[in-house]
Amino acid sequence: MIGAGPPIAASLARRVRARVDGVVQGVGFRPFVHRLAAEHGLAGFVRNDARGVEIEVEGAADAVERFLEALRSDGPPLASVDAVHRAAIEVRGSETFEISPSVGGAADALVSADAATCADCLAELRDPADRRHRYPFVNCTNCGPRFTIVRSVPYDRPATTMAGFTMCAACQTEYDDPADRRFHAQPNACPACGPKAWVHGGRPAEAGDLDAVGLAAALLRDGAILAVKGIGGFHLACRADDEAAVARLRARKHREERPFALMAADLEAARALVALDDEEVALLTSPARPIVLARRLAGAPVAASVAPGSRELGVMLPYSPLHHLLAGDAGGPLVMTSGNLSDEPIAFTDADALARLEAIADAFLLHDRPIHTRTDDSVVRVIGGRGAVLRRSRGLVPASLALPVAAGRPVLACGAELKSTFCVARGSRAWVSHHVGDLRNAETLGSFREGIAHFERLFDVVPEVVAHDLHPDYLSTGYALDREGVELVAVQHHHAHLAACLAEHGVPGPAVGAIYDGTGYGADGTAWGGEILVGDLVSFERAGHLAAVRLPGGDRAVREPWRMACSWLVAAGGPAGDVPLHLRAHVDQERWTAVARLAASGFAAPVTTSMGRLFDAVAALCGIHPVVTYEGQAAIQLEALADAGTDGAYFFEADLDARPLILEILADLDAGTAPAVVSARLHRAVAGATAGACAAAASSAGLGIVVLSGGVFQNRLLAALTRDALEALGLRVLMPERLPANDGGISYGQAAVAAARGG
Repeated sequence: MIGAGPPIAASLARRVRARVDGVVQGVGFRPFVHRLAAEHGLAGFVRNDARGVEIEVEGAADAVERFLEALRSDGPPLASVDAVHRAAIEVRGSETFEISPSVGGAADALVSADAATCADCLAELRDPADRRHRYPFVNCTNCGPRFTIVRSVPYDRPATTMAGFTMCAACQTEYDDPADRRFHAQPNACPACGPKAWVHGGRPAEAGDLDAVGLAAALLRDGAILAVKGIGGFHLACRADDEAAVARLRARKHREERPFALMAADLEAARALVALDDEEVALLTSPARPIVLARRLAGAPVAASVAPGSRELGVMLPYSPLHHLLAGDAGGPLVMTSGNLSDEPIAFTDADALARLEAIADAFLLHDRPIHTRTDDSVVRVIGGRGAVLRRSRGLVPASLALPVAAGRPVLACGAELKSTFCVARGSRAWVSHHVGDLRNAETLGSFREGIAHFERLFDVVPEVVAHDLHPDYLSTGYALDREGVELVAVQHHHAHLAACLAEHGVPGPAVGAIYDGTGYGADGTAWGGEILVGDLVSFERAGHLAAVRLPGGDRAVREPWRMACSWLVAAGGPAGDVPLHLRAHVDQERWTAVARLAASGFAAPVTTSMGRLFDAVAALCGIHPVVTYEGQAAIQLEALADAGTDGAYFFEADLDARPLILEILADLDAGTAPAVVSARLHRAVAGATAGACAAAASSAGLGIVVLSGGVFQNRLLAALTRDALEALGLRVLMPERLPANDGGISYGQAAVAAARGG
């Protein structure tokens, strides 16, 4: 409570009730308002409620006006103010300003994302004289866990997983002091009263008097694999420069070749691993602290097994005090990969981690602050000078996105199958979930169901409309069909990609869309994936597509790209009888002949227009990953191989018939052309043909906007070339930025379509 100065004559005073919309809970907004009122000599109150922050302020009219203006312009670092709604009310003659108890009601508050440790807290963490020296859970109103610990709104300590920790006298004094940066910091704690960490498992020889994190770091230096409980779940960690440890981790985790993410102690350490431009530095050091994919330096001190064959490394900086201590003590970069076996959701409870990770980890770094929502690390990449999200999760979720057309009824959108997310929407606001994973097992489906239930409670969404993919066999579709008492809205996969990008940019359409991915269930029941669409949020037409070929063996062709090489050669009428030169070391003649028969006959070989599978086919012809161990591996390696200094492009018409292209590529390879040159020419060919196809569709429909989306456009080279070609033709290009271009953005697109159709 503060004084407001001498009473002001009622005739000169003014009282205003203000409603602040945006991310204003869990970010120190009430303490900020309290201090702001003191600066302007105002009385009244501020409180959290289920909608956000409510303020009543009274005092001199000019002071009230300055106060209201500062609410938008001067807020705390983690706050995001969307609007300040005000209404004049009767003057009450208040003499103090106070933070009032929170009130409940229908939830409409925006919960903030977890935020990386701030500079002030880091200084305390590193100061031997500070009472929080080396305390792994130091935080304040400007940093620390939020989304992963919140159970409900309003955001107050009893509604978080910190409810079980009673603040000591010193922490309570900070919490109650308006001048302290921990004023009303809900996760506030110290070594005397807060969460504690400990090591379960092996002990290094030099353990001595080390604290838990120091002990864990010593284990890492000794070559151990450590399961580390963080903010959103468990990581599996080892020294990144220890080949034996990294190889053991790969073998135990059953992760054959997919690159591991790395954690560097600080920006300087990250610069020893990857080349970073200004945009990549900004992403790396942002409060979200995502994994940033950047170009690997030739002398990077990491084991070969960290990212086999990759020209990029995924690097992040510590984002919790525990991580800062661990990365600093470990003495070198750390592998920091998801705490799971391949294809499972990450572990986030102690019991689950001890059960599932026991066969992988030599020891566990645990703590007793519960995690309420499991959340993987976010992944980003710079494409064309702009940050693009590849996986939207910790640090970015649950920030809401606007809907260009408001939903008349509450909506749940169930997403696709791979890189699954879901989305809940109410009115003009949508909340896309954290990355759930691939919905191919009971564990991930269980996480999907739990996440939906949590979001429905957190954002007070009781769905009346449920949107889903057309694919009848997706588990997400099955979940949607099992919901009772709702209206179902089926949304075609590639239309959802188009709608997601349009909605993210606040554009209802219509627009042309080049939507390229692996596969999505088409409106005709076939597997689409190289689509030129013309549409808006309500509907679409298929204006063109990549020439269709067969998928010999169905899903086996996804895992074995050499099958797609065979299929394209059969479709092109080329020399498909013999195994091509660069595949002879990988595929025997008998298997090649059998697959060629499938492609020619159509038996066990459904039709596809997938652009992703075309890139797979060319990669296989070049001898690059004829068989893959994870989705997109061959195409990723083909992009990385491209020689940017190469001139020229293959012949590829705007009708997207790639058969002549395949024959030209095969002739080049047979003549000894390097795969790096072939890759560069392919990328230019696809970019040019795409620009031509989109320009023709735009001209025919009288449109000037083109959307580039789908997982294939996570290819940095292809995206930049295509965008440049379209812009040179005078077209406006929209690409996903805040949401993934891959299937992680599908749920938001489904929600936007459902809303626009009257949901």
